[in-house]
Amino acid sequence: MNDTRHEEFRAYVTDRQRVLMRAALQLTGDRAEAEDLLQAALAKTYLAWDRINDRAAVDGYVRRAMVNTQISWWRRRKLDVYPTDELPDSPVEDHTDRSGMHDALGRALRRLPERQRLAVMLRYYEDMPESEIAEVLGISVGTVKSTVSRAVARLRDDAGLGADFPSVPPQPS
Repeated sequence: MNDTRHEEFRAYVTDRQRVLMRAALQLTGDRAEAEDLLQAALAKTYLAWDRINDRAAVDGYVRRAMVNTQISWWRRRKLDVYPTDELPDSPVEDHTDRSGMHDALGRALRRLPERQRLAVMLRYYEDMPESEIAEVLGISVGTVKSTVSRAVARLRDDAGLGADFPSVPPQPS
């Protein structure tokens, strides 16, 4: 790979590593495994960099490489697990609270006006900078800031979100 493409790949990784790491964490649920998964997917992407003509599709390529790699690792690990008559001594972590919170947050986001919902999703789920969000939504950076601020305030005050989690104390205004 020539130096220009090498630098282009390096710039891509530097720019997108946080978003891609978050996707890897979603797939693995473990920080160390996510780092290994992202590294493996980026290595595959680096080898295929010359064949990826549409640079806008690189995120999709990396995510697909992560999914395929994770499935491959999962299949390999599955062979190491054998059924037994003995139950494990340690309790298994229960993720139902996290799943419930995820569902409640999804419902609260759907109650936001479309532009606020898009701004929050792009800012916090896709980790896009405000200038990029402004470009995508066709609005000014200041409008992005105020839209996200109003959306977060509405989420903070959302009675439905509070009803789903009464044990969570309200945030001070």
